[in-house]
Amino acid sequence: MSFVLSAGETSGDALGAAVAEALRQRLGEPDLAGITGPAMRAAGVESIETIDALDVMGLFEVIGHLPRLVRLRRGLRTTIRDRCPRAFVGIDAPDFNLGLARGLKRDGIPTAHLVAPSVWAWRGYRVNKIARSLDLLLALFPFEPDCFSGTGLDCRFVGHPLADALPQSPDRAAARRDLDLPADRPIVALLPGSRGGEIRRHAALLAETARRIRRDRPDVELVVLLARDDQREAFCSAAGADAAAETTDQLQIVTDRTRTGLTAADVALAASGTVTLEALLTRTPMVVYYRLPAATYATARALRLVRSAHVGLPNILAGRELVPERIQSEATPERLARDALDWLDDAPRRDAFRAAADELHATLARGAADRAAEALVERFGASP
Repeated sequence: MSFVLSAGETSGDALGAAVAEALRQRLGEPDLAGITGPAMRAAGVESIETIDALDVMGLFEVIGHLPRLVRLRRGLRTTIRDRCPRAFVGIDAPDFNLGLARGLKRDGIPTAHLVAPSVWAWRGYRVNKIARSLDLLLALFPFEPDCFSGTGLDCRFVGHPLADALPQSPDRAAARRDLDLPADRPIVALLPGSRGGEIRRHAALLAETARRIRRDRPDVELVVLLARDDQREAFCSAAGADAAAETTDQLQIVTDRTRTGLTAADVALAASGTVTLEALLTRTPMVVYYRLPAATYATARALRLVRSAHVGLPNILAGRELVPERIQSEATPERLARDALDWLDDAPRRDAFRAAADELHATLARGAADRAAEALVERFGASP
């Protein structure tokens, strides 16, 4: 039995690797190939293309890369069709993967998608088009299947692999020892995001925020968490000499250890995305921030494409403002530094956050990779 798995970024690579391992446990040695990152390749998925080819974010950034992306998707459609897999499984990256799935479904290839597009928050008009593109949609959050009711799409909540992977009781002391961080000082983790564009937009903001935190609280240890070691130079370059002058030699940069770094931290300043869920599951109080390219943000507001009252996953899951959100012009060094220090100075608030995180963790921990693999085999495993 063969599947083609297509991830588009670091978080999708981790999800794809977990599902690949679960498929191997069920099927022995299935033929797995696709668009991969290092985690999927380590899990035995043959690489047709790498996730770096899709490292583009923002409406106008995408437009600049559109001819290349169209050529890439056309070539992949041909390659996948020639392989005749049992199913194509897109993993997140919906703008790319759903278009690819739509073409493959026309070619007679069954299609599935892991990680429901966030139609509850952004571009809700996509629901019916998504339903026409897929045979199976595997959702990570419990409220998502209702978004597709009435479309005829088989949409199933499988839980979230991160909730399965992370312990219910994180060991902060052990995480600090593991990263050689001080046991007796408050630690603030700075996370610019995993994409190149996010790092370029957020590095200087975080460097200046770090400078302000250290000015007001010299005892605070500041740690930058990057997804990969090859992003270190990009972060330092984008931070800028002026913004980082007082901070660069005082910032510890940790790569490839995001979960451990979050577990070690007392507070995180996290770019909106999957990493905010990791912070929730490591019980790390956070401030969610984000800066989109200016043209993308202006277009989204003008077209009223945003539907959700919140952008951070912890707040969306809780149905209330569990953590502060600072988006676009509100994401300033002054505001982020103040938010971080407010968390450090309010122990009862931190305790209330962790109690809420306990409940949300239990809701999401469902054995997601096994349930996703079970759904794929159940839906696509029978002979045509």
